[in-house]
Amino acid sequence: MLTPPDIAPDAVQARLAETYGLQATRAEFLPLGADVDSAAFRIEASDGRAYFLKLRRGGFTPAVVDVPAVLHHTYDIDAVMAPLLTRTQRLSVQDHGFDWALYPFFDGTDGFTRTPTDRQWTLLGTALNAIHRTELPESLRAGLPRESYSHHWREGVRCYQRRFINGVAGDDLVKRFLAFWEAHDEEIDSIVYRSEQLASILLEKSLRQVLCHADLHAGNVLLGDDDRLRIVDWDTLILAPKERDLMFIGGGVGGVWNQPREEALFFQGYGTKEAVDTLALAYYRHERIVRDLLEFCDQMFDPQASREDREEGLRQMASQFDPGNVVAVAHRDYDAIT
Repeated sequence: MLTPPDIAPDAVQARLAETYGLQATRAEFLPLGADVDSAAFRIEASDGRAYFLKLRRGGFTPAVVDVPAVLHHTYDIDAVMAPLLTRTQRLSVQDHGFDWALYPFFDGTDGFTRTPTDRQWTLLGTALNAIHRTELPESLRAGLPRESYSHHWREGVRCYQRRFINGVAGDDLVKRFLAFWEAHDEEIDSIVYRSEQLASILLEKSLRQVLCHADLHAGNVLLGDDDRLRIVDWDTLILAPKERDLMFIGGGVGGVWNQPREEALFFQGYGTKEAVDTLALAYYRHERIVRDLLEFCDQMFDPQASREDREEGLRQMASQFDPGNVVAVAHRDYDAIT
């Protein structure tokens, strides 16, 4: 969310005092990402400590705070950012139409703006391997979605394609959006078709499903000094083949994490690369683009979305077709398996 939610800073501070016993002296909104359903704040406390507050509306399930807490505290995976407990020993609270979760503030920047060190690449691989090997209690596993290779995203994009054929009215941003879409319509159609084709093959393979973060792009890995790192934003947890996460290493998201040397360092920590299913990897890289395209469409035509969020969505959509970004990588992967 690039524009602050309709919650006054003093209301944020009052809620933190009531829920966490935290005496906040400042609540600074952080304009992060293009997710219009998430808002972030940096909280400064009277004792000089800093915290990160995340607000999420719609689609919240307890697993997005419960699982990171178990990974961090029970399985001792330090790279996992875990939420703090409230005064009543809860990991989140609801207020002002959002679910609130409070975290220690990590002094670092994300992987889009800071290049991981060699050691951080290996540590990321080690952490992800530990996450994939985790056997969660059945009470937690039962609440997680499972990979089904759903047609939901593909059909959503096709619905917009049919809608665009009949013409769509809108402001100048809509006109720019439609012009870009028209220029890339055949390529988009190919990506949707290939995603469906690969999904139909994977449905017959019965790959082992593990705990996956499912959105492990560079923006969700925070990098600090002394080779420290944290994996954040666990809203998309799912039980799926390990390639659901591995697709981001070398996948081109944001035009970063594309170097073979970086990939080699990651797999020094994760383990052998030979065990990776290249067809599943190709599917997830196609499927990711399809999901993003649908979300960009929804955002562009959402009457509640701010102009800033819609502009950012259009920028991100266009960047996917840049050289070395996700579309180019998906084409390369498809050519390699056919």
